[in-house]
Amino acid sequence: MTSIKTVICIHGIWGQGLELTLIKRRLEKEYGFHVLLFSYPSVRGTLDENAEKLSNFIAEKQLDGAHLLGHSLGGVIALRMLANHPDTVPGRVVCIGSPLTGSRAVAFLSTQNWAEPFIGHSLPAGTVHTVANEWASQVCEQRDVGVIAGTSPYGFGRLVTTFDGDNDGSVAVSETKLDGATDHICMEVSHKSMLVSAAVVDQAAAFLKRGEFLRDDL
Repeated sequence: MTSIKTVICIHGIWGQGLELTLIKRRLEKEYGFHVLLFSYPSVRGTLDENAEKLSNFIAEKQLDGAHLLGHSLGGVIALRMLANHPDTVPGRVVCIGSPLTGSRAVAFLSTQNWAEPFIGHSLPAGTVHTVANEWASQVCEQRDVGVIAGTSPYGFGRLVTTFDGDNDGSVAVSETKLDGATDHICMEVSHKSMLVSAAVVDQAAAFLKRGEFLRDDL
């Protein structure tokens, strides 16, 4: 597993992949990974359609192995692809700020007619109608899955809902828990700032390399 050098980064909703550029650069410069940015229609495409696009992307690259790093919805897409295609090439998974046991914010937005064009199909399908925690158990049995949650409560989600516990402004820490995940860690970052945090990349790289997060210096 440590010999796998390719990492595929998967953006969240409304993203294009470019917002993962700083993560890509640090993973390449500091840790020697070869990083590919995967882009998909996060609003127009369905959950399974986007999972299929990711599977095809990996197949087209003819990779022997690939780690997956997904931000927010991107983590859900990564897990869905692996659930649908358990024979995908080996590699670890890191979900950053991903709502894996549901999303209170999306649940509210999905009841608002005005919000439908903005949240699209994949997000409600993977965070409200059927959450990752209900269908990703086989993925966790077959490969290492690490989850990074944020505790700096500044983000869009706070405009549409309230959170009972720690949250990153869009996703509650409790919503990032995944049964069977290999490791889970909380960091003082918001939903958006985790995209530009060197510390988050360092933790992600540690998990991709050894299957667990760093604990000593936190």
